[in-house]
Amino acid sequence: MLDELGANVLEDGTLGFLVWAPLRETVELEILTPVEKTIPMEALGGGYFKAQLSDPGGDVRYFYVLDGSLRRPDPASRFQPEGVHGPSGLVRHTESEWDGSSSELPALKDYITYELHVGTFTPEGTFQATIPRIPYLKELGITAVELMPVAQFPGSRNWGYDGVHPYAVQDTYGGPDGLKSLISACHKSGIAVVLDVVYNHLGPEGNYLGDFGPYFTDRYLGPWGDAINFDGPNNSEVRRFFIENACYWFEKYHIDALRIDAIHGIFDSSEKHFLKEVTDTVK
Repeated sequence: MLDELGANVLEDGTLGFLVWAPLRETVELEILTPVEKTIPMEALGGGYFKAQLSDPGGDVRYFYVLDGSLRRPDPASRFQPEGVHGPSGLVRHTESEWDGSSSELPALKDYITYELHVGTFTPEGTFQATIPRIPYLKELGITAVELMPVAQFPGSRNWGYDGVHPYAVQDTYGGPDGLKSLISACHKSGIAVVLDVVYNHLGPEGNYLGDFGPYFTDRYLGPWGDAINFDGPNNSEVRRFFIENACYWFEKYHIDALRIDAIHGIFDSSEKHFLKEVTDTVK
């Protein structure tokens, strides 16, 4: 198994970048901050490209340059601090960010769920502004909060169902740090957190996955256009992208459950359906 997709801090303290771009001959890593440099990425075979470099520290922002000219954010970007079209940002996940004093959380069968839209739940529309209202949810008898999609979408407020960066936490809501703070606060109050994820389509604006590889197929036409390629040529790498995404929320954000949107729009005639593979992997 190759390293995780996207930009990650490796065990030796260096930074690793891994992207699947089988439609491209070359991929370069363009670092914008805190230093400016462009690094050719190594072709690993199977359409994968990899780069590794010393950690410059600070706020690392970057693009991938495809075939020498096309600048694109990382398909597996962890943060888009300048919106869907801007550079991707490195997120330094550490377990020390999590408080070990969390209350005992309810079992899934005991969830009394409150569907919460971060952008409209408070006047501020942020993760941080939601935290003071957790006692109100407890008083209602809520045992689990279901966050409507927070994957990066165009603009500052949105229902979230046309996100285009499945791994990146919406910057206007407070980004990765804000989401971690909200989840930690919920857990301390004994409230589980469910995350709504969209694996049946991506929105139109800022959707650059098709510039990298065959993430979509015209074999099926869903309500949102071409379907995600879960059973056509190169489907194993597309499935990997979304399965790794599901694992990411559990491992890095301590999410307690996922609510997968519009499963009727997930077309897959494989012997093992994508949803079954997701379920088996995250158990």
